[in-house]
Amino acid sequence: MEKNYSSTDEDKTYKLWEESGAFTPRIDKTKKPYSIILPLPNANDPMHMGHALFTIEDILVRYHRMLGDPTLWLPGGDHAGIETQFVFEKNLKKENKSRFDFDRETLYQKIWGFVEKNRILNMYQMKKLGFSMDWSRYHYSLEPEIVKNVLSVFKKLYNDGLVYREEKIVNYCTFCGTAFSNL
Repeated sequence: MEKNYSSTDEDKTYKLWEESGAFTPRIDKTKKPYSIILPLPNANDPMHMGHALFTIEDILVRYHRMLGDPTLWLPGGDHAGIETQFVFEKNLKKENKSRFDFDRETLYQKIWGFVEKNRILNMYQMKKLGFSMDWSRYHYSLEPEIVKNVLSVFKKLYNDGLVYREEKIVNYCTFCGTAFSNL
């Protein structure tokens, strides 16, 4: 072992862990599996100090791996639609622009690029923190299969009468032009 700490070793070590499958559960039918689904970080900004709470989950999954339990920490990312629009428009305002300065397709592409940049940054940040997630199972909330499943479940909930349309008093955001957000 080296006498002095070198941060350059971290990237090599993490890569070795990933390549060796250290974060992928080994199925053992004689043992009870342990799993955690990561509370999906929103791709509307880089991660912040609040995300350091993921360290608690990392400790739990490492503990269960040390016990020999088949352990999965499932990562993912969320597009956070309304929050993303809010943050994106705040950034546009700094450039003296608004969403109305763009046609629909251009705006969509700009927002998609903004989200994708932050999503990739979030993954990078989680890896730099050493979180032991099974990245081979990573999913993002706007992947076509995920969207299809969400719509299917929503339709079932609607058909079962668990989701319905009704007239109610709502908080309307004049800035966003929607009743969905109080940001």
